[in-house]
Amino acid sequence: MSRTVNLNAFLYFESVARRGTITRAAEELCVSPSAVSQQIKLLEQQLGVKLFRRDGRAVRLTFEGNQLFQTSSSAIRALLEAQRDLGRVHEPLRLNLRVTPSFGVRWLGPRLADFLDKHPTLELHVDAAPDPSDFDRETIELDIRYGTGIWPGYHAQPILSDHILPLCSPDYFRQLKGSTAQEMIDKARLIDSARAICRWDDWCNQSKLPVSPKSQSILMDRSSMAIQLALDGAGIVLESLALTAQEVADGRLVPVFPDLPVLRFPAYWAICPARNLQRRPVRSFLGWIEQQVVDHNADVEAIVSRHKLKVTDFDLASG
Repeated sequence: MSRTVNLNAFLYFESVARRGTITRAAEELCVSPSAVSQQIKLLEQQLGVKLFRRDGRAVRLTFEGNQLFQTSSSAIRALLEAQRDLGRVHEPLRLNLRVTPSFGVRWLGPRLADFLDKHPTLELHVDAAPDPSDFDRETIELDIRYGTGIWPGYHAQPILSDHILPLCSPDYFRQLKGSTAQEMIDKARLIDSARAICRWDDWCNQSKLPVSPKSQSILMDRSSMAIQLALDGAGIVLESLALTAQEVADGRLVPVFPDLPVLRFPAYWAICPARNLQRRPVRSFLGWIEQQVVDHNADVEAIVSRHKLKVTDFDLASG
């Protein structure tokens, strides 16, 4: 046997053994059938064994050929996997992120410049959509989702709690001030968000206040729309400090009932298949957002302290 083996011939051999004919192997390799036959003949000469027996137009592996096929096919797969892994090293780091729309606009959006400054080589793609990701069919690595935390089959990590309370503009508050809480509820326009976990009925039940038929109810499809309506002085919105902390801090929205409970519960979750946690962009983003939440919670605590609000943990199961 020749000590110098043409490694290219192994590729031709593996293709013929897998495809079953020289013609099919030639099509796969984009060469002529005669070129494949020549490589097989050369390999048999170099190894000193017969690798195939002809069966009409097809070929069948000999005992020695089958042994070589098992080894060569494993080696070629390992080389292809190594090639793919090396290719990934040179690919730009990318994070395909999906977020709940109102959270993306009001909470995450103003903070993203900081993330990009800290990770200048990372390519970030953000998709704001109301429905959860289908990770098996979509190229999404991580989803920041508003909900109860129940996503079977996925890793669900709580990242941010909601603090729900009635808020309105200072002008609207002056129109209501001086009445009892029940009278204010009766005469106010109550703005609700259709996708909210905690609605006016829940808050009133926790506050031991009935929602009167006298109340005018306004239902908005998005929290961002409901908040804007309250900023425009149209009524009282039952909303989250996660989405309104800045407006409350600068006085554009004010707590209407500081003596009644602010309902707190885990509301925003990082969702992904567990395998995605091994990806560096996912780990980088989760580490960054964890620090952002620490800063946000400090802002919320300052608002709670300044307005002397009473925070109560809200049981989603009972609510």
